[in-house]
Amino acid sequence: MRIIGGRYRGRRITPPAGLRARPTTDFAREGLFNILSNRVDFEDIMVLDLFSGTGCISYEFASRGAREIHLVEKDIKHIAGIRKIIRDLELSNIKAIHIDVKAYLRTCTAKYNIVFADPPYDLSWLNEIPDLVTGSGIIRDDGFFILEHPRNMSFGNHSLFYEQRNYGGVNFSFFKPAQSAGENL
Repeated sequence: MRIIGGRYRGRRITPPAGLRARPTTDFAREGLFNILSNRVDFEDIMVLDLFSGTGCISYEFASRGAREIHLVEKDIKHIAGIRKIIRDLELSNIKAIHIDVKAYLRTCTAKYNIVFADPPYDLSWLNEIPDLVTGSGIIRDDGFFILEHPRNMSFGNHSLFYEQRNYGGVNFSFFKPAQSAGENL
């Protein structure tokens, strides 16, 4: 796994052996960050990375200079590996949080410009995630939520959905925050 762009571009990241995470492919990450680079000023944003797994999405945001990144992961082995990489790269703008996603969404008081979620594709409540995130009040009015999901799922009928991009077997659906549902993006 490598960092695609920014300050740490080309840097190889080696997660601990035995992780059960499915990292977002380099191809899909590159496509996603090409889209984002045309929409946001990375240095001005606060990002939440849910179901972080290896942390690769957070490292991409950090490499591009995101002001602050909160990374949420419940697996103890994953969070330990992420914290080691954060230390090794001296990424002071990432805060790794060891907690369950639902618990975090219930207790979070921060507001984010971008919320990204890459849940396990076989997660039994994956289809509930857009409502949980957009209804939690954690997305800034001008922010958005990105859900990575398998190609056999579609969120096009969701009231807050506004765009989907696919990169092979990786799909990204974009959602507005609940409070800005009537606005065009």
